[in-house]
Amino acid sequence: MVTASERKVLAHEVVSTNKMSIALACRTFMISETCYRYTPILRNENLKIAELLLDLTESKRSWGFGLCFLYLRNVKKHKWNHKQVYRIYRDLELNLRIKPRKRLNRDKPEPLAVPETINECWSMDFMHDQLADGRACRLFNVIDDFNREGLTIDADLSLPAERVIRSLNQIIEWRGKPKAIRCDNGPEYISKQLAQWALNNDIELRFIQPGNPQQNAYIERFNRTVRYDWLSHYIYSDISELQDIATDWLWTYNNERPNMGLGGITPIQKLEKLNNGNSTASLH
Repeated sequence: MVTASERKVLAHEVVSTNKMSIALACRTFMISETCYRYTPILRNENLKIAELLLDLTESKRSWGFGLCFLYLRNVKKHKWNHKQVYRIYRDLELNLRIKPRKRLNRDKPEPLAVPETINECWSMDFMHDQLADGRACRLFNVIDDFNREGLTIDADLSLPAERVIRSLNQIIEWRGKPKAIRCDNGPEYISKQLAQWALNNDIELRFIQPGNPQQNAYIERFNRTVRYDWLSHYIYSDISELQDIATDWLWTYNNERPNMGLGGITPIQKLEKLNNGNSTASLH
């Protein structure tokens, strides 16, 4: 289907070559003479939006329009209408090319319960990758289920149960202790060391059923974002480089990346809403 703007371009072409008059060209291409003569006003605001979109899609190559718009609206506090931003986004041809995937008919799993406050339940999981020299490496990820906040991404060549306990203790020092932690049945998680640590700290370990990663959906979705946003984009020379990039990205994820599961706000913004709500309640 040929749009009105495309028909307007064709009309201008035939008129410029003296093949038709303006009136005849407008009737031929089914546009009004007002449309033919209209020249859009390029506002400085549109140029600013275009510059921001170009910078954003260059630095966040996996973000589509939804995340870009929510970032400008909720994080940067710009009040532009989504239609205006989307029109410029389309004019700049920034649309993500997403390859469609074959859908399988599966039973829809029960949604996970959403905690009402922080530290009710954390989720933890491992990811695997490879360094430039071929050595395998692992990432240990922990999030708070309440606001999907990334609490740590710990990278190393090996992450045994002792290292898992050390990472969890480091989080507890600044975050506080969770009531429960959800995890799969990996050997590090079912070890006696972790079980004893959980017992000593009065923390419940909630193991998902084998072969049902959807029961740990919050951390699985976080892992997918890690992989898609930065981990698969580069080849890392050593663990220190991988850890530095992971730490920088985790701050961006918590503070600047809108989360669709939270209604388009960031994890830190949801935490601030909780704190503001508690402050208001205490005043009453």
